[in-house]
Amino acid sequence: MGNLKAALAAIDAANAADPTQEDGQPAALLYGERMSAELARQYPDAPDILQIAARGQHVERWLLPRSDYPEGKTGYLNWRREQGRRHAERVAGIMAEADYDRDAQDRVGVLLRKEGIKRDAEVQALEDVICFVFLRHYFAPFAEKHAPEAVRDIVAKTARKMSPPARARALEEFKLPPDLAAAVREAEA
Repeated sequence: MGNLKAALAAIDAANAADPTQEDGQPAALLYGERMSAELARQYPDAPDILQIAARGQHVERWLLPRSDYPEGKTGYLNWRREQGRRHAERVAGIMAEADYDRDAQDRVGVLLRKEGIKRDAEVQALEDVICFVFLRHYFAPFAEKHAPEAVRDIVAKTARKMSPPARARALEEFKLPPDLAAAVREAEA
């Protein structure tokens, strides 16, 4: 098996170059730290692959701006798909340098591209962590900038991505207004 500390440090070094600042830190670096903290909280015995995928979820995301793609759903989905591909490729390279074998590199790519969501336990675990990080750290600023119907829509979309146990935890952990809590409860399994 490879060197987990070296892999995480290399992801952090890459993300430290993010020119976007949040709370006085490079935004991608802070996001990776938040992902690792949430993963450790929810899955304290997570295997290396899941820990690396969580930390590398947005590795060097700023290098491919959303503005490089057309507005609308199709442009957004194409941008997200390309980001997943790029993240998987970049993290696989970091893992190779940290002595992880090809199988491990390929597996982290599956997680970062979200292949098998709802069918693959590790992909779903990563998605649940992503959703919790969004709700814990990014939802309030999002809600302040958008109309109530857009906020309800994003909560419903987020809840649909989550596993049933994660949705139950979200309802317990987050003080959501009744209409947003209803959107979580109504999410399809």
